[in-house]
Amino acid sequence: MYNIRKTDKFEKRFNKLPLNIRKKFVKQIHFLVNDFNHPSLHTKKKQGSDEWEARVDYRYRFTFLVEGNILVMLSIGMHDEGLKN
Repeated sequence: MYNIRKTDKFEKRFNKLPLNIRKKFVKQIHFLVNDFNHPSLHTKKKQGSDEWEARVDYRYRFTFLVEGNILVMLSIGMHDEGLKN
């Protein structure tokens, strides 16, 4: 099981998202902390990086780092935006 830490940048982007997307993220984060490879997340490591990406839904993504038992949320947004730092 993992703990979650959010960067300031993540928090700013998260707070600008529509309410339904924020709710979906909360659901997905529960999956992530309990089952890193849950099928709805499509979790994968970003090529050439220590960062990981996962899906909120078909259009929205989030990125994070794994630091021991802590998942550090880096970015969230629509596909291309959500994968940027």
